[in-house]
Amino acid sequence: MRQDKPTQISLQIEKFKETLEKRQKYVKMEYQAYGLELAKELLDWKNRSLYIRLAKNTDRKILEMARYFVKDQNPGTIKTPYKLFMWKLRQLKENNSKKTTL
Repeated sequence: MRQDKPTQISLQIEKFKETLEKRQKYVKMEYQAYGLELAKELLDWKNRSLYIRLAKNTDRKILEMARYFVKDQNPGTIKTPYKLFMWKLRQLKENNSKKTTL
């Protein structure tokens, strides 16, 4: 049986903020910060390295267009925003490649 009392939510939030601040020191480049922000916004933290790689290698305009497409959806209507983001990103890349070949 537990003898200690549960921790307060404010203490847990404070600890969470401290861990976020510690992680900031590992972010050296702008694209890393952008990729992490994308992962957080799309609720797909486990694939954060994918978003960092996308931020490094993909045109920022295309990423922003896909990001805003997801943000423009009604809140609560999409269960997996990262899947919608990837679908739109692929569509935008295909359209972009068709324009450059013409």
